[in-house]
Amino acid sequence: MATNGLAQGVIDVHSHIITPDFLSSLEKEGRLMDEGFPLPKYDAEAHLRWMDEAGVQTSVLTLAAPQPGSAAEVGGKTVIRFCNEAAARLKQEHPGRFLFCAALPLPNVDAAIREAVYALDTLKADGIKLATNVQGQYLGAPELDRLFAVLNERKAVVILHPHRPEPVNRQVMQQTPLAMQEYLAETTRAVSNMISRNVLARYPNVRVVVPHCGAYLPMAVPRMKSLVPVMQANKMVGEIDWEANLAALYYDLAGAHSPEVIRMLLTITTPDHLLYGSDYPYVAPQVLTASLARMKEYLTTEPDLAPYKEMILWKNAGSLIPTLSRGGVLGETSTAKPSTPLSLAKGAEGGALCRIAEIEVYPQYLKEYLAFANEVDRLSVEREPGVVCLFPMQTAEDSTKIRILEIYASEDAYQRHLKTEHFQKYKQGTLHMVKDLKLPSMKPLDPETMKLIFRKQRLQ
Repeated sequence: MATNGLAQGVIDVHSHIITPDFLSSLEKEGRLMDEGFPLPKYDAEAHLRWMDEAGVQTSVLTLAAPQPGSAAEVGGKTVIRFCNEAAARLKQEHPGRFLFCAALPLPNVDAAIREAVYALDTLKADGIKLATNVQGQYLGAPELDRLFAVLNERKAVVILHPHRPEPVNRQVMQQTPLAMQEYLAETTRAVSNMISRNVLARYPNVRVVVPHCGAYLPMAVPRMKSLVPVMQANKMVGEIDWEANLAALYYDLAGAHSPEVIRMLLTITTPDHLLYGSDYPYVAPQVLTASLARMKEYLTTEPDLAPYKEMILWKNAGSLIPTLSRGGVLGETSTAKPSTPLSLAKGAEGGALCRIAEIEVYPQYLKEYLAFANEVDRLSVEREPGVVCLFPMQTAEDSTKIRILEIYASEDAYQRHLKTEHFQKYKQGTLHMVKDLKLPSMKPLDPETMKLIFRKQRLQ
């Protein structure tokens, strides 16, 4: 990996550790087939060989499903402690190659809080792994608020993973294995439950990685938004802070990734929230290697996705996970400012950034979208010194096709713009209105012209 350069190595946020203690515990409980299929063998040296072959610099380990814990020891406190300590040893033995997110002995909330504190403070875990549900206790349950308060205090990264739903129809599970469909539904169910109770809005320092290309969330979020008024009228849900909840969600691309899947995810999130994931060792190494090569290829050849290649493969993870962003793995590269979430053409005057965004809006939302766009553009130019121009236009041929000329004084100005309240209001408020979004990478034909533009502007 040293020959590739630290900045070139892929960061894998979705891989699993399966320890002898974990397997032994499940075998004693008669639960080796709880998830409907046998657990694969795990060997750290084999994992490292695959990483070297595929060009993966760092893998983030999480405990596989199912959750250990017999009736005598709800939540499996002992075996989970052993598994977390085993993951911590791997991280220590292979600096820069392994990180880990600690498992917790839920549904026992008190025990889970104690383990989270121990794992984060003593074992130096890089985050926490949470199952979608444990023995029917789903994420978003009120009793888990105390745990999220602790995670919020420590600004924890949480990696989610689906477990067998509870209750489960075993006949259906046999006919349609969990990994084929129910895991996606289970992930969507848990995240939707958290959103409906504003968990992530109330604990804004917690950042959550949603697995398997976001499951069904690109379809579920617009549907939830459309139904909320009806639910509120019937006093079934309260106010939902969509902006704050969605801003906390990141998405790994483990599983059936494709250009189409990424474009669908970009209807509910931004490119800086997408991460590479492998799902090692649940998929054969040669298949994972080919899958990663295919991802690199389309992130190179697809014009609208090419600007995000390095972001998805390693930069976004480097910004998300504290161990990486502090320089513990990425070395000198982590001291650089976060990458620009959208590809922009650099001008010659003060590092100015320019782009023409191409947006197509669903006809039924056109009037509402234009109101959002006009408001955010006006407020941005009025309030932000670094926003030189945000000028929306409709094409003469089709009024649903919007073009926005964007000029920022610098990359820092653009980064600050993304964090403003008015931009976040626009982004979250219009996600369901946008049919298509293209942010083409652009290169100025004559960078010297940018100097003339800014010089002329100063003279007026």
